[in-house]
Amino acid sequence: MKQRRPGPQPTTRTGLVAWCLYDWANSAFPTVITTFVFAAYFTKGVATDVVTGTAQWGWALSLSALAVAILGPLLGAIADHAGRRKPWLLVFTGLAAVTSALLWVVTPEPGSVLRALILVGFASFAFELGMVFYNAMLADLAPPEKLGRWSGWGWGLGYMGGLACLAVTLVGFVQTDTPWFGLNTAEAEHLRATGPLVGLWMILFAVPLFVFTPDRDTALPLTEAIRQGLKTLAGTVRLLRRQGNIARFLIARMIYTDGLNTLFAFGGIYAAGSFGFSFEDLILFGIGINVTAGIGAAGFAWIDDWIGAKPTVLISICALIGLSGLLLVIESATLFWLFGLTLGIFVGPAQSASRSLMARLSPTDMRTEMFGLYALSGKATAFLGPALLAVVTDVFSSQRAGMATILGFFLIGALLLLPVKEN
Repeated sequence: MKQRRPGPQPTTRTGLVAWCLYDWANSAFPTVITTFVFAAYFTKGVATDVVTGTAQWGWALSLSALAVAILGPLLGAIADHAGRRKPWLLVFTGLAAVTSALLWVVTPEPGSVLRALILVGFASFAFELGMVFYNAMLADLAPPEKLGRWSGWGWGLGYMGGLACLAVTLVGFVQTDTPWFGLNTAEAEHLRATGPLVGLWMILFAVPLFVFTPDRDTALPLTEAIRQGLKTLAGTVRLLRRQGNIARFLIARMIYTDGLNTLFAFGGIYAAGSFGFSFEDLILFGIGINVTAGIGAAGFAWIDDWIGAKPTVLISICALIGLSGLLLVIESATLFWLFGLTLGIFVGPAQSASRSLMARLSPTDMRTEMFGLYALSGKATAFLGPALLAVVTDVFSSQRAGMATILGFFLIGALLLLPVKEN
């Protein structure tokens, strides 16, 4: 069967804004569920103890990430041959929203541990796979000279959307004596309600993308697309040997993303242990760094288009190395606030410019598969940063020594990125 090239349909500014709004929609999940509220509820209110709960939560998310790493490139290859991406995005957005909403059934008792882990694992899996198809749409929607702008604006809007949902959660359910809808705090209903809130938030704000954002034309029937996708994926390793530029970028991103993920995972622990931050301090600091990261992503969007995505990533990583180094030597909590919030400014562009660089480097007819590999590069070695940090912390009996390993990930990632050629 002769394959018709699945070219993109014309888009408008409204379509691009609707695409950005999806970032606002789905960022509620990592902010409220896996970072701030529901994760803490699980470890403190559902699991038998905090240590066991933390380990169980980590295993659930790790297995979810492994499934994404395996299926992301495969489903991306199939979607490239099928043409349309919105049907895939609709399925995974719906799955993420429904499984998030079902977290309501996770009652505060050890008997709810398994159902909580299954639900959050499936929700995280669907969330990450949805991002594969969402990210792949960018280069079809935005003109090449404005890829960085729209990627940065979407990423910045995502930070703001996550914080907006968190604010609703805190005001309406968590930090109030009278939760909305008369929820029973003794049964943790005010915390369990964050699941349905996130599910509703994702569905509500994702609607504009499915209404206003154009998609590619249908190219092949699904059965033929699956056959062709499997065939294409089998040749991906050979392709990456020829496309060494893309392979180098994916490896570089894998390394510096490990540094970013470890920084976010252990930054709060470092602040509490070395600077005496309370739980309230950590919440405020987390909100603050998300605000500065959103500002950075949106503000550097023009710089991305002006000087290129690769230089933007390198500038961001160099700033992260410098500011992280300062955070390792200072003793003042005030200076930690100052340098920590400043660091957030460069976290956003490091992520958003990486997305626009991937869009620029990807072959047009393999873009979704490439973003599947992009998702893989963010998950494949996610264990390495925390493991190295733990070993060094234990050997030197020092939080600061352990956190210093993050600098190595940033430095190695930047050096590997240097030979990458941007289109």
